Amino acid sequence: MTESSDIRFLLTIRDSGSLTAASRKLGLSPSAVTQRLQLLEKKLSMRLVDRTARKLLFTEEGQLLCQRGEDLVQQFDALFDDLHERSGELVGTLKINAPLGFGRRYLAPIIADFQRQHADVTIALTLSDRPLTETVDRFDIVVHIGELLASNLVGFAIAPNARFVCASASFIKRFGAPTNPDELAHVPCIVLSENNEDVSLWNFSKGKTSRSVRVSSKLSCNDGDVIRRWACEGRGVILRSEWDVADDLQSGRLVRLLPSWKAPDANVIALTHNRAGLPARTRHFMEYLQSRFKPIPPWRA
Repeated sequence: MTESSDIRFLLTIRDSGSLTAASRKLGLSPSAVTQRLQLLEKKLSMRLVDRTARKLLFTEEGQLLCQRGEDLVQQFDALFDDLHERSGELVGTLKINAPLGFGRRYLAPIIADFQRQHADVTIALTLSDRPLTETVDRFDIVVHIGELLASNLVGFAIAPNARFVCASASFIKRFGAPTNPDELAHVPCIVLSENNEDVSLWNFSKGKTSRSVRVSSKLSCNDGDVIRRWACEGRGVILRSEWDVADDLQSGRLVRLLPSWKAPDANVIALTHNRAGLPARTRHFMEYLQSRFKPIPPWRA
């Protein structure tokens, strides 16, 4: 095999999970994708993918070709990135994964602005309620909010972000304002299901004093915008990121509770696979992303 396009074709099939999905990404018919795969296997005189009605299963040879071939493609792209960078150009594809709400509100406009400035860069943004449980190897950058557990990914600080306990004024009128975290166990709360975390255990600190409280929740959702709206409607107490509730706190739709108690911060970070040797487009986007949240993030402006 002498053409990197063959490796890219096979990687597209792997990342898509099916020939039908791959055909959509490649802009080809499913039959054309099947035919090209057959020609590739014939050229190599080996079977690369076992096709069944439900899924694709790569053979050992197919897995090896994807693994080693992906490294070669990345090196190939990095070489031409460096050449284009010498002439002041950015090229190639940038794949970004980010949380749903934050991605919609803040990343989407930033990405569009960056792409407008660098017309030869193609950006694919994937929004997910569990970005770290996705196959992160398929993304150049993964935006994460909150504590990062043990990981071989490299983190870049993007913006500070606190977490607040909030409820609507109507809710406080009915249930009263708690004076300490323990009282949260006795009022309706709403939890956000994300990142496979223990979402009903809320932790707080005040000086050297720590409190953990198990809240009772009859409402939960994996979309932060939904639980924020429920809280504004007076349906319960939420523990949410500062970026998400800042406007509601300022307008009075929500009221901050327990202001003297601090929940763990959930700072915004961007994760990559390496600190050195990043493609020029990834490096420049990372710097651009950081600059858009300085000197202070918009939720604190």
